[in-house]
Amino acid sequence: MNQNQFVLDKGFFGWFYRLLTPGEWLMTHILNLFHKFLVLVGMPSIGVSWILSIVLLVILVHACILPLFIRQMKSMRKMQALQPKMQHIQQKYKGKNDPASKEAMSREMTKLYQDNHANPAGSCLPMLIQGPVFMCMFYTLSVIPYIARGQHAALGAFDRATAENFSATTMFGLRVTTNFNEADTSGKILIGIFIVLMCAAMWYMQFNNMRKNLPRAQMEGQQYKVQQAMTWVFPLMYIFSGITFPFAVLVYWLSNNVLSMLRSLWQVYALPTPGSPAAEEKELRDYRRENERRKASGEISLEEEELVKAKEAAERRETEGFQRQQPQRKRRRK
Repeated sequence: MNQNQFVLDKGFFGWFYRLLTPGEWLMTHILNLFHKFLVLVGMPSIGVSWILSIVLLVILVHACILPLFIRQMKSMRKMQALQPKMQHIQQKYKGKNDPASKEAMSREMTKLYQDNHANPAGSCLPMLIQGPVFMCMFYTLSVIPYIARGQHAALGAFDRATAENFSATTMFGLRVTTNFNEADTSGKILIGIFIVLMCAAMWYMQFNNMRKNLPRAQMEGQQYKVQQAMTWVFPLMYIFSGITFPFAVLVYWLSNNVLSMLRSLWQVYALPTPGSPAAEEKELRDYRRENERRKASGEISLEEEELVKAKEAAERRETEGFQRQQPQRKRRRK
C-alpha cells in the first residue's frame, strides 16, 4: 500500500467499504473493549493485549455464528436425504422445456422443500455473514497505521492516540502494522510461518471433508477430481494475498482458519453427511456407546435385543401361521 494514500478508500473499493462502515465501526469498539479488559486484568497496554484482542474478536464472531452453522448442517442433511425425491422430480420433467413444465417442476420442488422444512440456501448463510465480517476486519486493521500517522480520519473507537498505541505493538519483534515487503528478514520468516499455517489449516479442513464427509456415491467422477484439485488451489491463494496484508490481518486470518478447522472437525464427527464414511463411523460409535450404557445400567445388549425380537417374530409366525388370513366378504342384504 502507498504510505501516504489509503487505496481502500478509492474507486470501487472505497464505495464497497463505505457500505460496510457500520460493521467497521462496531469492530473497532469490540476490539477496543477487549483490549481495555485485558489491560484491566494486568496485561501491558502495548503488546500482547492487542494480539489477544484480535483472537478474542475471532472467537466472538465464531460463537455468534455457531447456531447458524448448526442450522446449516441440519439443512444440508435434510437436502441430502431429499436427493432421491429431487432426482425423481427432475427425471419426471426431463426434456420438457415448455414454460408450463418448468413451472410445474419448480412448484413441486418448492412443495418438497416446504413439506420437509428444508432450505436450499440455508448452507450459504454462515458464509454470507463471515465474508463481510472479514472484510470489515481487513479494512479496520489496514487503516489503523494511516490513522496513527494522521493521514486518515478516526474510525469508531480508534482515534489517533489509540491507533498509535495499537501500531506500537510487536510480536517477536515484528510490528502488527508491517507487511511482508516492509519487514526485515526475521519478520519475513515470521510472516511466512503464519501464511504456511493458514494454508495448512484450510487445506486440512477441506481434505478432511473430502475424505470423510462426502457420500461414497460422490467420491468418483470428474466433479470429484475438480474438488480434489481445488483442495490444493484455494490454500495456495493465501500465499499471494498474505504477503500484501499487515501482520495484524494475518493474526486475524490464522485465528479464523484454525477455529474454522476445529469447527469443521467437530461437524464431521458429530453431524456427518448421511452416507459418508464419517456417518458410518458415527453409527458404529453410537452403537458401541449404547451397548456400554446398557451394560452399565444392567440392560441387555443391542445384539441380545435383536435375538429376542427375532425369537418373538418366529413364535408369532408359528402361532399365526405363514398364510395371510383372507378377508371376509360382507354379506349383501337381500
